Amino acid sequence: MPHEVHAVVAAKQGAPVELRTILVPDPGPGEVLVAVQACGVCHTDLHYRDGAINDAFPFLLGHEAAGVVEAVGPDVTELAPGDYVVLAWRAPCGGCRSCRRGRPWYCFDSRNAAQPMTLPDGTPLSPALGIGAFAEKTLVAAGQAVKVDPSARPEAAGLIGCGVMAGYGAAVHTGAVGSGDTVAVIGCGGVGNAAIAGASIAGARRVIAIDIDERKLDGATRFGATHTVNSRGTDAIEAVRQLTGGNGADVVIDAVGRPETFTQGFYLRDLAGTLVLVGVPDPDMRIELPLIDLFSRGGALKSSWYGDCLPSRDFPLLIDRYLGGRLDLDGFVTETIGLDEVESAFDKMRDGQVLRSVVVL
Repeated sequence: MPHEVHAVVAAKQGAPVELRTILVPDPGPGEVLVAVQACGVCHTDLHYRDGAINDAFPFLLGHEAAGVVEAVGPDVTELAPGDYVVLAWRAPCGGCRSCRRGRPWYCFDSRNAAQPMTLPDGTPLSPALGIGAFAEKTLVAAGQAVKVDPSARPEAAGLIGCGVMAGYGAAVHTGAVGSGDTVAVIGCGGVGNAAIAGASIAGARRVIAIDIDERKLDGATRFGATHTVNSRGTDAIEAVRQLTGGNGADVVIDAVGRPETFTQGFYLRDLAGTLVLVGVPDPDMRIELPLIDLFSRGGALKSSWYGDCLPSRDFPLLIDRYLGGRLDLDGFVTETIGLDEVESAFDKMRDGQVLRSVVVL
């Protein structure tokens, strides 16, 4: 029998979200039903609400979540009711060309639940990033539910399901930050601060936080920034060169995703340095760079998808680092809210008032 639960739905492009009753089916083959305990409010949810991802309305929002498995499908063997899990929006299929090449973090056929969650009248919902966790219960593919240490409180644990993993992985996996490197991070929101934390844990000698908001720069030091640059009134390129012996950073991470920040990041690098784009740009954005500069400066320009993570490997590791005091997940939680406060959380996020509002159920 379907489960009637409360959930946050974006019914129309740009309209305020609604708290609605939805129907969640019992799990079928390869699926699990998860009772959601906490879910972070991410910029990607706002992108869905505003129609910047696609137009498959109505959307069931929420994807940065932790909870407990309530039921499993008939062929699911690696999970059982009662397991504490963090939800992942990439669940490698094991059979696509990327998985066969030994790169499952790039899986091109990631698994999601086959059955739809619906409104009471039968209208199917499009779950954000294949999850839909602003809900009391959600249905996901078994591979999307990653078991972690139940000692981690859900408000913090759920954040590795998206923003923290994206930023941390952009530094550690995509950027391959190593001991003694210099790193510059543009944008000190949740993803940027996670990149700062990842670079610090990886052994970077100098981690330079760049933002136009002094409040965010103050917060970045909590996650491991050794220096800060307010680019509203300072030439960030010159400031970073002064902090790196006139050279530029070995690795630059753009956690904003705008043409001006990407261009800035390109010139913040040392020769043969790496620029990682992890901030999500709008579809109509374009960049223009002199081709001779692209050639002569060398190095690498990379995009980071989900921090190039493998959830089954990386989620438990990050939770262990959190429980061991090396990764400050609690520092990302600005406030806890109810399901009926998601729209106001979007406003706070736009205004830069929060790193993460977290829905607690």
